[in-house]
Amino acid sequence: MNKKIQLFDLGNKDYKDTWDYQEELFQKIVDLKIQKRENPEIITPNYFLYVEHPHVYTLGKSGDFSNLLLSEKQLEEKGATFYKINRGGDITYHGPGQIVGYPILDLENFFTDIHKYLRLLEEAIILTLAEYSLKTERSPGETGVWFDVGTPFARKICAMGVRASRWVTMHGFALNVNADLGYFDNIIPCGIRGKAVTSMHVELGASVDEEEVKQKILKHFQNLFEAELI
Repeated sequence: MNKKIQLFDLGNKDYKDTWDYQEELFQKIVDLKIQKRENPEIITPNYFLYVEHPHVYTLGKSGDFSNLLLSEKQLEEKGATFYKINRGGDITYHGPGQIVGYPILDLENFFTDIHKYLRLLEEAIILTLAEYSLKTERSPGETGVWFDVGTPFARKICAMGVRASRWVTMHGFALNVNADLGYFDNIIPCGIRGKAVTSMHVELGASVDEEEVKQKILKHFQNLFEAELI
């Protein structure tokens, strides 16, 4: 079992280019796992990508296209792109001021439980936000991290959507740090009506150091997965 995770910060990178890179790393792990049947000594790698995307909307494989409230022309006017992709979940937005994390892990190096994997991703974000005195929680049946669940003021701060095959993961989480929330007005986020979206800078009333947030997420991710980031 290899609990080392290679960390790459891709900076600001086009969504499609990043998706292609994820697929490349994902396939590399899958191919090694197939070879491992013949040669058990093969070690499969794990990766963690940080990235910030230019304005983009992505729709999960079971998502409803009607949750995008913009025409192709309006997308163009907003300088945004749109992709239907192969993760779970419905529609979401990525853009500047948002920390996006894509763990590409061979879960057989850690545990074989997708439910546990998602809960630990949520926990890493919940613990990170707690360091800023922000009290967040899970919403039953709705993956991600929320404020004030069960009240009229429920609002999501971190969306999640993953794909897993042969216990290899891709896609991940998007935490709003200094994000322009106006872009969420053009979708029904995650297909959930009547619930707001928020960002750390809105909750705290000031802009937040994104590099500091990234480091805190990594610290908690590493502890929860009992992993070593390299």
